[in-house]
Amino acid sequence: MRYILLAILAASIPAHAHHSFAAEYDSKTMITVTGKVSKVEWTNPHAYVHVDVTDATGKVTTWSLEGYPPNTLKRTGFPRDILKVGSTITVTAYKAKDGSNSGAGREVTFTDGTKKFLGPVGQ
Repeated sequence: MRYILLAILAASIPAHAHHSFAAEYDSKTMITVTGKVSKVEWTNPHAYVHVDVTDATGKVTTWSLEGYPPNTLKRTGFPRDILKVGSTITVTAYKAKDGSNSGAGREVTFTDGTKKFLGPVGQ
């Protein structure tokens, strides 16, 4: 009886499956986003960088850009503290298929011209 109860409880916990790149992003559609870092989520399974982009009319749109896992970023020379809230960056990314203001980040360019990879080549 105890095992049945445990099985029922385990089944009721939401599953957080890792998503497929191809299901979420269009590997043929690159976007470039330039704006100010508004938030950095350095969490597994992927880091996220949120960038506030201001258009010509002054309207601000926040973009959410997914990157490699934090450990991978760190190992490839992209430490957490390199992204500072309020700093301006340019990110190339693969556009989300659902049309949202999100993408799979590819490369970050800092104002001094330094470039770091945020994520993989499209799959």
